[in-house]
Amino acid sequence: MQLTPGPTAVPPRVRDRMSDPMPNPDIEQSFFDLYDGVCEKLQTVYDTDDDVVVMGGEGILGLEAAIASTVAPGDEVLCVSNGLYGDGFADFVESYDGDPTLVGAAYTDPVDVEGVEAALADGEYKLATMVHCETPTGTLNDIEPVLELLSAHDVLTVVDAVSSLGGAPVPSEHIDINLGASQKAFSSPPGLTTAAVSDRAWEVIADRAPTSLYTNLLPWRDTSEGFPYTHLAANVAALDESLSMLLEEGLDAVYDRHETVAAHCRDRAAELGVDLYPAVQRSAPTVTALHLPGEAERLQRSLADEHDVVLATGLADLADDILRVGHMGSNAEVEKVDRAMDALASAL
Repeated sequence: MQLTPGPTAVPPRVRDRMSDPMPNPDIEQSFFDLYDGVCEKLQTVYDTDDDVVVMGGEGILGLEAAIASTVAPGDEVLCVSNGLYGDGFADFVESYDGDPTLVGAAYTDPVDVEGVEAALADGEYKLATMVHCETPTGTLNDIEPVLELLSAHDVLTVVDAVSSLGGAPVPSEHIDINLGASQKAFSSPPGLTTAAVSDRAWEVIADRAPTSLYTNLLPWRDTSEGFPYTHLAANVAALDESLSMLLEEGLDAVYDRHETVAAHCRDRAAELGVDLYPAVQRSAPTVTALHLPGEAERLQRSLADEHDVVLATGLADLADDILRVGHMGSNAEVEKVDRAMDALASAL
């Protein structure tokens, strides 16, 4: 059993949908209609009237495309971070010759709202980036105060909501490019990036006139005449089915299910005497990070080899200190979490 924070297990109903005969995504109107229907369903999940696009490529494509499509050489960009992916936005900005200012915080701390306020007082920024759910550390960031500050200063905003969208409410107000992906709480196969794009963002992108193809959002603004490259027809069909399942359950019920399962996972960890990383108040409803310094990689191997339970370790410097339980999408079930935590109890 895999209980990782993405890719998540794909339900049988979604797998069955992928096996259906697929229309030609370059030619047939039925695929264009399917794509438009997926975008409409995503608008409901995003809770937005903004345009939504679905690109062929894993979720990191969205992060890079958001920067490639908006940042011109020399542009000042504010990168708000308390995690690995927040830091990574600054790397993307530099790779497109932008000038990033990192307002960073320790991975165990909240995002630095006061630091953002000070940076806005000292400089003028075209764009700001941040992460809603930092999957490597299992944290859900309160980004609304930052978004309100940026809106007051008329700064375009890009948010990585890849690991929260579909499993927790994302504060869509004041977000200009809101990024998601198929393989997390949607429980679809990896391969699709989603993005809700505001009118203001489209104006900036059109003015930037990016020259790339794959990392360019602009060709996706109007797909009525076709797509910039052959789309992943089976993946789009799978996402359509995943979204139907999510909306049939109801978003409020989905969010409640994730909160219930997350709380249960953390209660089980407490019974085992295992601490969380970081404090429970900031833990995401989609992933729990267990703090097991120097033991994570050994325990991961033990769980897989002896119990057929696959969890993820931390990343980078925390690779051997964090063991992550991904209870998102179809994996947000108490029974699955209990099996994983029973195995962990044995391994400990």
